[in-house]
Amino acid sequence: MEIYSLEYKYFIHKFVQQKQTHMKTIIAFAGSDSSTSINKKLATYAASLVGGVQVNVLDLNDFELPLYSMDKEKANGIPDNAHKFLKIIKSSDGIVLSLAEHNGTYATVFKNLFDWMSRIDGKLWSEKPMLLMATSPGARGGQTGLNIAADRFQYMGGNIIGKFSLPNFNDNFQDGKIINSDLLSDLMEEVKQFENSL
Repeated sequence: MEIYSLEYKYFIHKFVQQKQTHMKTIIAFAGSDSSTSINKKLATYAASLVGGVQVNVLDLNDFELPLYSMDKEKANGIPDNAHKFLKIIKSSDGIVLSLAEHNGTYATVFKNLFDWMSRIDGKLWSEKPMLLMATSPGARGGQTGLNIAADRFQYMGGNIIGKFSLPNFNDNFQDGKIINSDLLSDLMEEVKQFENSL
């Protein structure tokens, strides 16, 4: 019952906030290109809990890029999709990002996008408020990659307002939401801080 009361509270808050005339826009995406990405599910869910905003859910598959190399940059310049993604970041009011973890760090597809954008602007996150998350099927919930990202992003314009790791995704996330009341409470605390920073 506690789960539903927490969600009810936030959805009512969101409804009230949406009555405001000016609505901010946040972007939500996963550091993954998997068609069944659990991190995309988490990012989408977390973004839905933020009140008074429009949510633009992005998919890295819509921004395919060649593997970064200096030779490719010299020969062909920086691909349009890197410019497009960076423009979306800069035009947003906040970022909800959940990172897939591969071999103890963030996934190659995300690192590649990150590398290309950094060639345009070293402060690519543009001080936009960020809710940074990770999840995995395992007990650590992608914390290793999450911490690496948090440490690195601060030097690249990252304004990390909240951090959240969801362990054991398949046990704790069902029917499009977190079903563990303690974890849900933890997430909503981070969401509230993020929302207040927008």
